Amino acid sequence: MRINARLDEEHIDKLEILKNTEKLTTTEVIKRALDLYFARVKTKHKTDMNQLLESDFIGCGEGPLDLSENYKEYLTESLEQKHGID
Repeated sequence: MRINARLDEEHIDKLEILKNTEKLTTTEVIKRALDLYFARVKTKHKTDMNQLLESDFIGCGEGPLDLSENYKEYLTESLEQKHGID
């Protein structure tokens, strides 16, 4: 695939410096830049998920304010309604 890109003077200078100091072609510089950017983005998304998984956050939901104290009663009521047990 061929890429046609417009660069401002600052980015042209950076490209030329990279080509000259690293002895790379324009194609090689672009490939390496894409690889680095892709890895950074991929790591960022992975890091966001890891932060959530490693946090103390367990979940969220809606229900009575006293659910943690009276969960057995609520469970019994729910099972009775679901299975028609009196």
